[in-house]
Amino acid sequence: MQISRVIDALNEGIGRLSYWLVLFMVLVGVWNVVGRYIGRLIGQNLTSNALIEIQWYLFDLVFLLGAAYALKHNEHVRVDLLYKDLNSRRKALINFLGSIIFLIPFCGLIIYYSWGTIINSWTILEISPDPGGLPRYPIKSVIIISLLLLILQGISEAIKNWDMFRNLSANQEANDEL
Repeated sequence: MQISRVIDALNEGIGRLSYWLVLFMVLVGVWNVVGRYIGRLIGQNLTSNALIEIQWYLFDLVFLLGAAYALKHNEHVRVDLLYKDLNSRRKALINFLGSIIFLIPFCGLIIYYSWGTIINSWTILEISPDPGGLPRYPIKSVIIISLLLLILQGISEAIKNWDMFRNLSANQEANDEL
């Protein structure tokens, strides 16, 4: 459980950082809109491709870095036609198996298939083709960071759900003996 607490603390901190990135993203977006209209009125360009790309990069960061935080807080979308009617013990088992069988291997596959593209982006120091655009290689690297955080959070969730499954099983056996 100690490992789970460390992983949870890491993703909690990164998730809270994402809150601030949302605020910064909105401020940049507002400036992009307001600057465009004021710039037209005064005949001066007050925004740029770089600012537009910063807004997109901030959105990427919020989405990618917030994924593990959302998993930690059980905020991911799930189709729970059957799941909602299960008892806590079965939910814990399904969540454990889902992390081990689906989440962690899926993230590993995405890392494996993304690796070459990201390395290539770093090799050529890829930049946006737009005039005044930003480098693309750092933001592409966040894909792998995000997936590693998701793997870690998947491990944490597996630990917590296995512990819950075991404890609920032990409690159920104790109740059965009474």
